[in-house]
Amino acid sequence: MIHNAADFEIIDAHTHPFLDPADCIGPYGQPKSMAEFDAEMKKVGSVRYAGSVISVRRADDGWAGIKGMNEDALRIRDQFPGYIPGIQVHGGYPQESCEELHRMYDQGIRMVGELVPYSLHTENFNSPGMITIFKEMEKLNMLASVHHGTRGELLPVLEACPDLKIMMAHPGEPWGDEDMNSKKRLEFVAQHKNLYMDISGYGPHRWGMIRWAIDLCGAEKIIFGSDMPTCPAGMYLYAALCENLTDAELRLLLAGNFKRLIGE
Repeated sequence: MIHNAADFEIIDAHTHPFLDPADCIGPYGQPKSMAEFDAEMKKVGSVRYAGSVISVRRADDGWAGIKGMNEDALRIRDQFPGYIPGIQVHGGYPQESCEELHRMYDQGIRMVGELVPYSLHTENFNSPGMITIFKEMEKLNMLASVHHGTRGELLPVLEACPDLKIMMAHPGEPWGDEDMNSKKRLEFVAQHKNLYMDISGYGPHRWGMIRWAIDLCGAEKIIFGSDMPTCPAGMYLYAALCENLTDAELRLLLAGNFKRLIGE
């Protein structure tokens, strides 16, 4: 049975919008503008979508680059109300990052990331600076969206911040070493109460992954995301709609879990 997308609220929890076309991370240069991006999301039913601006061209600008990405996120929200901003922080600037968390919290922001250290040169998740920032997120009850995240990187964060909500990205393939193996990564999610997985990137193209993940981790732990414009939102939506999930599981996956994590 293929479920009907129109029967469900859909929030894509993992996207990367942009203001400047130079910041579009789509590998084929699409979409050309934020208006096209918004139209593509609406076309597949994701009237609301979340995520961070990733500007590789500003990665070496230090704190000024991070601030610029966050200001872009606010401007995008002003122009496209369906967008739920995620902001960037930098482990090399822990004080500035913590101040930014509070400033953005006052703006109604409840999500940080997707954080992508290898792309934005912001330090690994287990660096002292990032641990300080994660602790501040924990105090504010904000959601941390992290790119991939290995067990070695995230265990120190989980130990230092036991109440921090962390949404890992990109389940991976069901083979390979522990850090890349989707089954091992999902077992890691199942073992920690505040650790979640979004289905963006690679993973759902293998039939049965979402069903397997829900059976292992629980329906409240798996979150819909695409990584648009790197990956097409429609492909990930129909991967979910075509799997053998109940209506209740789909409601949690497609919107309910993410809304709970950001306090809606």
